Amino acid sequence: MTIAINRGALAEVVGPSEGLGLRAKQVALVVAGIAVLTAAANIRVPMWPVPITMQTFAVLTLGAAYGMRLGLATLLGYLALGALGVTVFTGESAGLAYMAGPTGGYLVGFAVAAGLVGWLAQRGWSQSVGGMVAALLIGNAVIYAFGMPWMAYLFLADKGAAWVMQWGMTNFLLGDALKLVLAALLLPAAWKLVGKARG
Repeated sequence: MTIAINRGALAEVVGPSEGLGLRAKQVALVVAGIAVLTAAANIRVPMWPVPITMQTFAVLTLGAAYGMRLGLATLLGYLALGALGVTVFTGESAGLAYMAGPTGGYLVGFAVAAGLVGWLAQRGWSQSVGGMVAALLIGNAVIYAFGMPWMAYLFLADKGAAWVMQWGMTNFLLGDALKLVLAALLLPAAWKLVGKARG
C-alpha cells in the first residue's frame, strides 16, 4: 500500500494537532527525544577503524520524524542540558569545557542538521527511501561542515590536515553509511504504518 505524500513530519500527523493536547504531545516528544539522544550517544558498536555510536542516527532520525521546529527544540534542549553539566553526551563528560573541545562543532552541527532534515521531512522527503537518503546525506554533510572547521582550528597546526581529515571525518564514514541505510528504511516504513492505520 502506498500513501499520498503529505505535508508535515511524522510527529505532526500522529496524535493531537491543536490545543492543550498538542502542547502536551510536544513536551512529551522533546523529553523522549532527549532521552533517545542520550541513550544513542552511549551505544557503542564495534566497527573498523573506530567504534561508532548511534548519536548521528538519533539526531537525523528525530529531525526527520519531528520536523524542523520540534527537532530543533529537542536538540537545543539536549545541548542545553549538556552545557549545564548533565551527562547526556558520549561518555561521562559534559559542560561548556567539553563542548568547546573537539566535538563542539559537531554538536552545533547536530542542531542545524536536525532542523534542516526536519524541514525537508515536512516537504515529504521522509516518506520515500530515496528522499530519506538525500535528506540524510545533506544532514550528514551539514554536521561535517560545522565539525571539520572546528577540528581544523584546534588541531591543524599541530597535527596536520591529513590527521584532521582522518579523525574528523574519514574514520566515521563507514559507520555513517550503515546508519544512513537504517534511517532511510525506518522513516518510510513508519509512514506506511501510519497510512495503513488511517486506511
